[in-house]
Amino acid sequence: MRVNLNVYYLPTGAKMEIPVYVFHAKKKGPSVLFMAGMHGDETNGIEIMRNLLKEKYFENLQRGSVVAIPITNVVSFLNHSRELPDGRDLNRCFPGTRSGSLGSRIAYDLTKKIIPIIDMGVDFHTGGAEINNYPQVRCVFDDEKSLDLGKSFGAPFILNSPYRDKSFRKEAAKNGKPILVYESGESFRFSTVGITEGVNGCLRLMKNLKMLDVFTTKPQSITLNSSKWIRAKISGLFRTTKKFGTYVEKDQVIGVVSSPYSEIEKHLIAPANGFLIGINNKPVVNEGDALMHIGME
Repeated sequence: MRVNLNVYYLPTGAKMEIPVYVFHAKKKGPSVLFMAGMHGDETNGIEIMRNLLKEKYFENLQRGSVVAIPITNVVSFLNHSRELPDGRDLNRCFPGTRSGSLGSRIAYDLTKKIIPIIDMGVDFHTGGAEINNYPQVRCVFDDEKSLDLGKSFGAPFILNSPYRDKSFRKEAAKNGKPILVYESGESFRFSTVGITEGVNGCLRLMKNLKMLDVFTTKPQSITLNSSKWIRAKISGLFRTTKKFGTYVEKDQVIGVVSSPYSEIEKHLIAPANGFLIGINNKPVVNEGDALMHIGME
């Protein structure tokens, strides 16, 4: 069944609709949300949702329900933008208000119409700008339901990540509904590995909930209790030879930023033993830019 979250009007008077797909099995069970496109430039999650819908997995549920939102932020998707037209981040607008800005209205509808009908969910994201994230799920380790959900999804990395104020995940948690954030790839660029891991994670999750009878690959997850970004100490040209997702050791040189005139060069040093779970693909960087994200066990 397809319905619309609501109808919103653009300055031209055109209607903007946010399609929501709802699937029910005959047998009662958990209600799971899968949503993508919270930011308009996060195309990997949208492709994961497209694959799940195309293969009709949700149409073969053995029990429970699935609520699927392939593109949450339709107007930003159409504008090829991360932000809403007024510059706001939709994922910082929760719980929203009925009469507020466009982002606040969408957040209000998600809070009032979606959160009450689900038990848990997965929110698909990708790295912003040129940040490329290795496939990972983010959950709160102190919340047993959140951590169990992360383990059921089984991404390559499970990262302990605190709630952010005014985010959908925090608003759902207030209502006892754990939401995983799946991060993979970078904006406006498909990641075959990230898309495949995302689809497989959803299938594992539904299988573990006894919602779906399907073959799934065995997860090889690494649990990361904390993480740290390494930032550029100078402006210049950024280079690294380290392979994405690999293990690095404390005090190891894992990258370098050089002046374009070869006058100065600064090494990037690993702050601890850990895994390279995020990398900035920009070759030209400014002092203070986040360049390499290290996750620690």
